[in-house]
Amino acid sequence: MLILIFPLSFVFSQENKRDLWFGAGADIALYSYLGAAFGGGISFGYGTGMAIGIKAAWFFNEEKIDTLELCFLLRFYLLGKSAYSGPFLQFLGGPAIFFRTENLEVPSDAGMISAGAAFGWRFVINDLWFIEPQIRGGYPYLFGASISGGVRF
Repeated sequence: MLILIFPLSFVFSQENKRDLWFGAGADIALYSYLGAAFGGGISFGYGTGMAIGIKAAWFFNEEKIDTLELCFLLRFYLLGKSAYSGPFLQFLGGPAIFFRTENLEVPSDAGMISAGAAFGWRFVINDLWFIEPQIRGGYPYLFGASISGGVRF
């Protein structure tokens, strides 16, 4: 039992924490002419002060056109080089791929480059878990918002 506990305590100790993180959450974005598109996504990232990562999200809307958004992200924490919590500014970019719900065809019939910026706040709980609300603006969506939660390694 001690053999199993020691490696876990070493990985999660404060002096060895490198801020590799994983999160999942709910998103809303204006991908639709009739209203908002709702969905969810997952994200992975690495870094303190400045972080890089990827995010994948799937959106549904009333027009029966779903959107798969795959983004690379670059995040700057506004509290300094060693920050991994608090306010952040994030830049996102990558493909947005559109699918018709009636006949989900691969490859899709339309897609474009998505780019934007987000402002958010990371609230850290017990130096391991986090909650992140954020708002964003960009193209081809007009604006969006999300709330996510995750874990830091």
